[in-house]
Amino acid sequence: MPEYKAPIRDVKFVMQELLECEAHYQHLGYQDASLDMVDAIIAEAAKLTEEVVAPLNQIGDQQGCTWKDGVVTTPDGFKQAYAQYVEGGWPTLSQSEEFGGQGLPHSLNISIAEMFSSANHSFAMYPGLSHGALATIEAHGTEAQKQQFMPKLVEGNWTGTMCLTEPHCGTDLGMLRTKAELQADGTYSLSGTKIFISAGEHDLSDNIVHIVIARIPGAPEGNKGISLFIVPKFNVNADGTISDRNGVNCGSIEHKMGINGNATCVINFDGATGHLIGEPNRGLKCMFTFMNAARIGVASEGVAAAEASFQGALAYAKDRLQMRSISGVKNPNGPADPIIVHPDVRRMLLTQKSIAEGGRALISYLAQLVDIGHAEKDEAIKADAETKLALLTPIAKAFLSELGFECTSHGVQIFGGHGFIKEWGMEQLMRDTKISCLYEGTTGIQALDLLARKIIGTQGEVLKPFSKDVTVFCQHNMDNPAMAEFIKPIMAYAKEWHELTVLIGGKAMKNPDEIGGASVDYLMYAGYVTLAFFWAKMAKVAQDKLAAGTTETAFYEAKIKTAQFYMQRMLPRAKGHAACIANGVDSMMALDSEDFAF
Repeated sequence: MPEYKAPIRDVKFVMQELLECEAHYQHLGYQDASLDMVDAIIAEAAKLTEEVVAPLNQIGDQQGCTWKDGVVTTPDGFKQAYAQYVEGGWPTLSQSEEFGGQGLPHSLNISIAEMFSSANHSFAMYPGLSHGALATIEAHGTEAQKQQFMPKLVEGNWTGTMCLTEPHCGTDLGMLRTKAELQADGTYSLSGTKIFISAGEHDLSDNIVHIVIARIPGAPEGNKGISLFIVPKFNVNADGTISDRNGVNCGSIEHKMGINGNATCVINFDGATGHLIGEPNRGLKCMFTFMNAARIGVASEGVAAAEASFQGALAYAKDRLQMRSISGVKNPNGPADPIIVHPDVRRMLLTQKSIAEGGRALISYLAQLVDIGHAEKDEAIKADAETKLALLTPIAKAFLSELGFECTSHGVQIFGGHGFIKEWGMEQLMRDTKISCLYEGTTGIQALDLLARKIIGTQGEVLKPFSKDVTVFCQHNMDNPAMAEFIKPIMAYAKEWHELTVLIGGKAMKNPDEIGGASVDYLMYAGYVTLAFFWAKMAKVAQDKLAAGTTETAFYEAKIKTAQFYMQRMLPRAKGHAACIANGVDSMMALDSEDFAF
């Protein structure tokens, strides 16, 4: 199994040098988030993930969770590790001080979350969904609900889930059948079955708080009739103490491709007591608070997977001796050269490195936008940040989960036959990571959200704030010869991005299927260009550090060289997506459904 080492230096580079987190935090009033505090938190998170959480990763995969009579038992060591996680105050990091949190920025928390996900994807999912549950209750719950549920969720002694999918409906939530009937005391009685519920039942916490969508009898059909409810495993008294067992039971757990250490549950609601969040029939709007938080988390999982796979592949590539370099012997004292000297192995390693480090920059930037949404006083600045989040969240979720999965495939490939063997751990990374392309909205759903709802739905207005940032950066560096290799391609691709948007919009007026036909290619194109922008910004920081004089010459030179690789070998992939968009939807729809044959 690869030995995970938290990428502390790169995390600090992104937070402190690229995104200037200290000034960001001070401006928003996060006075406790000094650089010393940030450094200490990162160091402690690295220690916990490396020494406690990562060693359980393979154990979790091998043992999996067990189910008996509705009770789920997690793999050996998970319960003890989670107790350490809670004792260390990690669940409270970015939560409101009013409910027992530390009140630190979301962007600090997301950097820590990446470490936990790289170290052990299955373990990280148990507390991960609690953040979405908390965000939903805090944004839309009543004061009584907040006092009743949030303190224990914040401290981590309770965990949260999101219960959306049913056996007959996944993405199309308007088809849901779970019903919620109003009771005399103002609560609701929920009945129905939800599937694929991550961490829906386990032995790590004292209570599990489910955020559930259901339909109140007589509600409008489709999405307009969805309501949202808090449904705890154990009922909760008004003072926040646990009462009797609720009508919530785990009917079974799934036997899956990966993330075996996390229980993916069938949850049955049999007259379970639920508490309405927000207004009746407005649950979909409330639910998106949960979904948006979760989507950024899933994007971070793609980065975490790329980082973990890169670390394992890099160590192996330096050690494994196979063949001689075609440009001359590199290891004269050995029978062969290490495989890291071969160009194709370098291609795969640099793909992993460029996605891990570029993705880390993008995710950290998104998390800073979330900080602004929470704490900025200037409404214009807040609105600008929210528009950028609306654009970049589906791009980050889909693009980084897809590229993270690709990076785990490269990890298996670099190991060769050993990569296909369980004991090395590389195939587990690949199996664990595929789920990130699926949940919180598949790549196709994210692409439709981006192109149909965000881009065409606003007639391109949602593009403007981020496009302006790209333009300003390029203008400021246009006359810098050292930046020309980055600025010129970004300007050309940004222009083409606009042209593709206009092209699709025009075609869609004649044939709406053009939107669906172009959507994934459009999102992937946007992803490659967005990451190119962040790589250019990182290259500029590195150039400035080298010009000023530094003892870390190798680190900054590696940044520039990786940026050059991304521009020359990754960004051109966008051209293929542009060609597919230009070719249109006709070939996709030409076959009648009965003409598809085995």
